[in-house]
Amino acid sequence: MRILSGIQPSGKLHIGNYFGMMRPAIELQERGDAFLFIANYHALTTVTDSDVLRDATWDVALDFLACGLDPQRTVFFRQSDVPEVTELAWLLSIVTPMGLLERCHSYKDKIAKGIAPSHGLFAYPVLMAADILSVQSDIVPVGRDQKQHVEVTRDLAIKFNNQYAPVFKIPEPSIQEHVAVVPGVDGQKMSKSYNNHVELFGSKKETKSRIMRIVTDSTPLEDPKDPDTCNVFALYKLFADANEQQAMADRYRAGNFGYGDAKKALFEKMWETFAPFRAKREELAANSDFVESVLQSGAERARVEARHTLDRARKAVGLV
Repeated sequence: MRILSGIQPSGKLHIGNYFGMMRPAIELQERGDAFLFIANYHALTTVTDSDVLRDATWDVALDFLACGLDPQRTVFFRQSDVPEVTELAWLLSIVTPMGLLERCHSYKDKIAKGIAPSHGLFAYPVLMAADILSVQSDIVPVGRDQKQHVEVTRDLAIKFNNQYAPVFKIPEPSIQEHVAVVPGVDGQKMSKSYNNHVELFGSKKETKSRIMRIVTDSTPLEDPKDPDTCNVFALYKLFADANEQQAMADRYRAGNFGYGDAKKALFEKMWETFAPFRAKREELAANSDFVESVLQSGAERARVEARHTLDRARKAVGLV
């Protein structure tokens, strides 16, 4: 079973990214033939500073390798290192109905948030379809908000296959129902857009400062508190085992336990959990040649698959 996943390099990754996408993506290498790419072409629709894009792309590579991605078991690459994908996107665009793209909610949502409309933003689902179909993916793990893009991919693959030749495998979405929704310091879903995030590899001082700003209610120190309605406890559960969670919940309910103490416990647990990842990241950052070799090797493996698919598609439409 071949599985494809990707992430945009749109800024420093945070713990919401880790629990929501990174850890599930790394776990894919246990489930099948995993492909994971850094979607820097896609990021161009929102990131307009070239230095920011370059730095963010490199940071994503370091973060994934530090957090346990095994390049021997996962084909890990930059999207821009597989140029076959962009040509395939054009071949798919010729069978893409305008109405199909006009119905995509992601474009409408981004425009509503103030992102300038562009062809790249509008045609984003076609490039995503090329990513998926280029390596003949069986499964595409996505959140519910991205399911529509996989449905678009299926529609385009079927339309192309019917109009020309059976070139593409029809992928299935794998909806990640049980992925944790990570609250930010203000209680909303953690997002860089809301500036409510806690960076995965931020400095110790900044990380602690962010955690100490988590919004809580005004229950007095001496009163019992409900852990199930507390943002601090919701984050603590992501890092703690069952016994540690129970012990913390008991302290909440017993009273004489302040939110400040809970935040300090959360910080210590998070800092301890990511300690080996920080050490690994520092080691990788000092060995940029190795990181680049991983990305180039992954791109070579991905290009073999993408080239085979593109050759078949080119022949089907009459370009060969």
